[in-house]
Amino acid sequence: MTIAFLNDEFVPLEEAKISPMDRGFLFGDGIYEVIPSYGGKLIGLDLHLARLENGLNEIGINTPRSRGQLTDIFTELMMRNGNGNLGIYLQITRGVTMKRNHAFPANTAPTLFAYTFDIPAPVSGDPDKVTHWKVTTRQDLRWQRCHIKSTSLLGNVLHMMEGVNDGGGEILLFDANNQLTEAAACNVFVVHNNEVKTPPLDQHKLAGVTRDMALQILRAHSSLEVLETQITKDEVLAADEVWLSSSTKELEPVVNIDGDAVGDGRPGPVWAQAQRLFDLHRFDHFE
Repeated sequence: MTIAFLNDEFVPLEEAKISPMDRGFLFGDGIYEVIPSYGGKLIGLDLHLARLENGLNEIGINTPRSRGQLTDIFTELMMRNGNGNLGIYLQITRGVTMKRNHAFPANTAPTLFAYTFDIPAPVSGDPDKVTHWKVTTRQDLRWQRCHIKSTSLLGNVLHMMEGVNDGGGEILLFDANNQLTEAAACNVFVVHNNEVKTPPLDQHKLAGVTRDMALQILRAHSSLEVLETQITKDEVLAADEVWLSSSTKELEPVVNIDGDAVGDGRPGPVWAQAQRLFDLHRFDHFE
């Protein structure tokens, strides 16, 4: 039985209830985070909480708990749910108002909800154990504030289902100028001649915590050239390696795009090096 946290109490997940007048339900008016943990140890906590605070500030929701209070909630949730390999889903909405109105209501108390779910153990750079992603490509049709980790994810969901319907499980998105943005639920890295690239952050991309950690780790612990730069669709299709990154995937290789193999169609050596370094340094302190 999974134990969740709703507002001020720990409850069995199936007993957690919110009002249908919660603005998170009516409008997707909220911010969320997904924080991975292994054996009771949280990964990239400061980066996740900083992004949470930035998102809440962007949409004008007061942070209902301090970082210390949230950490205590996460620690208790992990303990009550077995301290295994767990993702923590945290959602904060603007709260409940009995009048449905697009304009922000005054003086509502935010709703805070969190629960845990199982995540896979890290694969330690083993190409035979990691997921081999086959993806397709589309023009990015989401809203123009993707840097906010909003619960309003319909655009991402529709793009994800395009990938699923194409026979894969993800999709690479490009803007109107054929520049890479990200995937439906991941950031993207591209490798060419041992040079690792990822698109620079702007309002079209989410500031992924795993993306940030990977950049810091590779710059500090490898001799690879690591760049944040615009990447065209032609460059993606000609890449030696392509990776997806997210909190629950860490770094996972793309082996096929639009029916054509990436490189030799197998996870590449730069990915293996990067994931092994991530294994060694995921518990480093990141801010």
